[in-house]
Amino acid sequence: MQSKATSVAEYLSELPNERRASIEQVRAVILKNLDPVFEEGMQYGMIGYYVPHRIYPQGYHCDPTQPLPFVCLASQKNYMSIYLGCVYGLEEGERWFREAWAKTGKRLDMGKCCVRFRKLEDLALDVVGESIRRMPARRFIEFYESALKPSPKSSDGGASKTKRKSTKTNRKK
Repeated sequence: MQSKATSVAEYLSELPNERRASIEQVRAVILKNLDPVFEEGMQYGMIGYYVPHRIYPQGYHCDPTQPLPFVCLASQKNYMSIYLGCVYGLEEGERWFREAWAKTGKRLDMGKCCVRFRKLEDLALDVVGESIRRMPARRFIEFYESALKPSPKSSDGGASKTKRKSTKTNRKK
């Protein structure tokens, strides 16, 4: 559920009281642990924390008009969510995150980078905060740029893998 709010204050004002209180507490943890290079604003209908264009002019490769997203926080229809770019695609970061979360005894409801929660008590806020603190903006940019480079295994940027898959599919027909 994307909001049409144009500011964080407007986004928060649209939320029911209980949701607003939870989102504000998660937001406080994010802001406390966030590298000051990142900025807060609205991104993709959610509260976003991103590398601004003045630091990273290229922006997000999917939409260069957008600054490079790092973390997003949202109130969805049936749950709230925090999208952690600081663990997505980073094997050691995700491993640390999952192991640290497991030590809290709380159930982790996570996709690739999206942690879903219904109540604030469902979150391991200390783990969320630490995962954000562990990823300064410069390191995030370095990781992001390395992830965009074509795989050294393939000179065609991964197209041959796609071709192999489609060939296998065609043979089965």
